Amino acid sequence: MKEKNKWISFIFIIIGNLLVAASVSFFILPNDILTGGVAGVVVALNPLIHMDSVLMINIITYALFILGAILLGKGFALRTLLSTLVYPLGVSIFSYIYNYFPEGTFIMEPYLASIYSGLISGVGLGLCFRVNASTGGMDIPALILHKYTPLSSGDSVAIVDVLTILLGLMIHGLQPALIGILSVFTSSAAINRTILLGTQKAINCMVISNKWIEVRDYLVNQLERGVTILDGIGGYSQEYHPVIMCVIKQKHLSILESNIKKIDPSAFIIVNNVNEVHGEGFTYGYYDEE
Repeated sequence: MKEKNKWISFIFIIIGNLLVAASVSFFILPNDILTGGVAGVVVALNPLIHMDSVLMINIITYALFILGAILLGKGFALRTLLSTLVYPLGVSIFSYIYNYFPEGTFIMEPYLASIYSGLISGVGLGLCFRVNASTGGMDIPALILHKYTPLSSGDSVAIVDVLTILLGLMIHGLQPALIGILSVFTSSAAINRTILLGTQKAINCMVISNKWIEVRDYLVNQLERGVTILDGIGGYSQEYHPVIMCVIKQKHLSILESNIKKIDPSAFIIVNNVNEVHGEGFTYGYYDEE
């Protein structure tokens, strides 16, 4: 099983990095989109450093990997090695393929290129993040900053992103920088959607009732859901009140509320959305039954 999971992780990392490379080769570089990551830095520096963009991406990616291996250790280097090899290779291959398309095929309005580059790269990054893989690149300066300063990892990433945007702003002006921010937001949304892809949305209900035994019996025997009984004490009354916790499908919420109110009109029901549920009763098979 572990061997199978390892191969699945490798496949996710390879496909994820190839998607990011495709977004760079077909959308970011041809349309000069100031996005995040190494490609965004390369686009920002192009007017100052007259070098082939693909070559510059490869140089920066490998240089950052070496810097990370030195300052962040062997474990980081091993987690990042596959991405560091696949991403630059993918950019080189896709950029070569790009030359065989009719001239202007991928030249489009900057905002369109920004949205689609963010969408494709976000899916790719999301696949890598699903298997807890590091993508290297501009993540490395953020991780170094986090390690050697009191800054949190989130603040470190934000600082690196802001500096990248400021670099593009100073060299290219306000409008290209704003278009680049659009790409970053699109990518972030795609990452979140990809990470949650295939998960089961559900509702977590907490019920407080003096008729908790009847409520429990209804949930177990009629709604056919498992329940957990939690110990609760009223903050004002200091009286013991069992709290029933039950996770249900979203479409069952109205039925649950209606029937609990029939059992106990004064029942207190707390409802929370749940993005992901693992365990018996919330498998794909369970959802396929109805």
